[in-house]
Amino acid sequence: MSQNKRLLMSGLILLLLVGGVLGVEALRRRQVAESNQSQMPEGMPTAVPGSIPISVNGDILASFTPDALDQLPNASFKDAEEGKTQEGWLLADVLNFYLDDTLPDNATILVRSNHRDKEITLTWAEVADPANKIMFDLSGRGTLKLVSLLPRLDTRAEWVQDADEITITIP
Repeated sequence: MSQNKRLLMSGLILLLLVGGVLGVEALRRRQVAESNQSQMPEGMPTAVPGSIPISVNGDILASFTPDALDQLPNASFKDAEEGKTQEGWLLADVLNFYLDDTLPDNATILVRSNHRDKEITLTWAEVADPANKIMFDLSGRGTLKLVSLLPRLDTRAEWVQDADEITITIP
């Protein structure tokens, strides 16, 4: 067998192997996607990667990305620690935009950063009070941080930076 025929056969075998691996991988991905869809209840929204899901009593009702907040009114205040202006969107406006029903005053709202292992629990009464200025501010890295004038959330050490989850519990 000549050198050219060996190279051609080797190339053909290599192409068949690569094609086989790609075909098996595509089939596996499709099966995993179908399996995941069958586990979700019909009509249940899913969060897009990089978005912040909003769940109420364990059910994800919505999710959003920082870009989606541009359509909401802006809010701002000067932080007590350094006197810098914090600018963003009130948490109450975000929740009112994405939730159909008004929350009762005793509903608890947990804002969490899984990456930083940090969280804060607030009541709807606290969030709905505009004087508290509980709001999301865009960080320099493009993630959201929860800031406020509330005494337990008014310094940088208390802020929930890289917020990635909102969990609401209605008693």
